[in-house]
Formats: sequence, C-alpha cells, structure tokens
Amino acid sequence: MKRLLSLLIAVAFVASASLALAKDYQVTGPVVDVKDDQIVVKKGNENWELARDKDTKGAAEIKKGDRVTIKYKMIATSVESKSAAKAEKSKGDAKAGAMKDEKKADAKAGAMKEEKKADAKTK
Repeated sequence: MKRLLSLLIAVAFVASASLALAKDYQVTGPVVDVKDDQIVVKKGNENWELARDKDTKGAAEIKKGDRVTIKYKMIATSVESKSAAKAEKSKGDAKAGAMKDEKKADAKAGAMKEEKKADAKTK
C-alpha cells in the first residue's frame, strides 16, 4: 500500500513538473481578424497571429473588434543543429576570404600607384 501511494505521489510530481516547463505568455489587444484556426490581435503597431484549435478555451465567442487577452505557450516543434566545428570552419573561411580580398585590393592599389608614377615620368 505504501509503495502504491509513493508511486502515485511520484507520478503526480513528475506530471506537474513537466507541465511547468513551458512558460506562459500573454498578449492583449483588439481582435483584427478571426478564423477557424487563427486569431489576429493588434499589439502596438504589429499584428500577432495566434493559432487556435477546437481545444482553445473561450475562443468561440470572440468577434472582430473585441479586446482580448490571449494566454499562450511557446513550444519548439523542431530543431535544426549545425555542428560547432562546421560553424568555426565557416568563420575561418570567411576570415580567409576577407584577407584574400584585402590582399587583392592592396595589390591593385600598388599597381595603380606604379601606373601613376610611370605616367608622371612620361609627361
């Protein structure tokens, strides 16, 4: 019996901790547009487009022009990773390319100076 009780307490604790991981946010403003799957709210100069589904509470009564406060969570749906070694190599390649461009510019400037000297001598 004690094991069952401790197991239930552990499961409840883990479940509550996992729900707390996603931070709650909110946006308040007038409704600009309402669609079956989206609510558009004006916040400052920007229109915020928030997705909604059949489980969104209180979304059925919203009309265009209503002032609303929408609570939402930001949860990642996918993550793309680029290895740190590739990123460092790219930075190194960019630096090397910049140095080559700088050397080309210096060589071009030197050649132009030589041409000007040659022109001055012929005049």
